[in-house]
Amino acid sequence: MASYCEFAPTDPLHKPYHDHEYGFPVSDDSTLFERLVLEINQAGLSWATILRKRRAFRLAYSGFDIESVAAYDEADRSRLLSDAGIIRNRLKVNAAIENARRLVQLRAEFGSFAAWLDHYHPQSKDEWVRLFKKTFLFTGGEIVNEFLMSTGYLPGAHKLDCPVYKRVAATRPPWMSANALRQT
Repeated sequence: MASYCEFAPTDPLHKPYHDHEYGFPVSDDSTLFERLVLEINQAGLSWATILRKRRAFRLAYSGFDIESVAAYDEADRSRLLSDAGIIRNRLKVNAAIENARRLVQLRAEFGSFAAWLDHYHPQSKDEWVRLFKKTFLFTGGEIVNEFLMSTGYLPGAHKLDCPVYKRVAATRPPWMSANALRQT
C-alpha cells in the first residue's frame, strides 16, 4: 500500500490537506476540536470520505466552536443524526458532543485544549492513547495516533523524502522538541 506522501500530492482531494495541514502544528482550539471530530468520524471509513464531507461537518458542528457544541441538546443530536452531509453514527455524534463538554472542563483548568496537550507532551503513543481513553469518548489507538500526528504532537505524518516534511520541520512541531525526541 502506498504511503500518504506517495499518493496524496497527485490527488486533488488529498493534496491540499497533505501539503498544508497534515503534520503542521495546531494551536487553535476549534481546529484541534475539528481534527478530533474528523478523526473519530473517519473510524471505519476512508479519509477521502471525511475530506469530501468536511464542509458539511463544519456547518453541522457550528464551525467546531467547542462551547456551542457542548451546549447541544436532544434537538441538535436529532438534527445531526438526520444530516446526510455528515456521518450519521449515533456513537460518533454522541462522542463529538460529550468530548466538547469535556473540553470545556479542560479549558477551565488548563486555559485551552492546546495547553492541555502541551501539559502532557511529550508522551509515547501508548501513553497518549491511555490519556485520551481516560479523558474522551471514542478515542482508540488509531484515532489518537492520527489526531496527534496530524496536529504535530507525534512524528510520522510525512516521509523524510516528502517535500512537505521539510516545511513541517521548519515550523518546529511539538514532536521535534528535545524532550519529545528522547521519548521516541
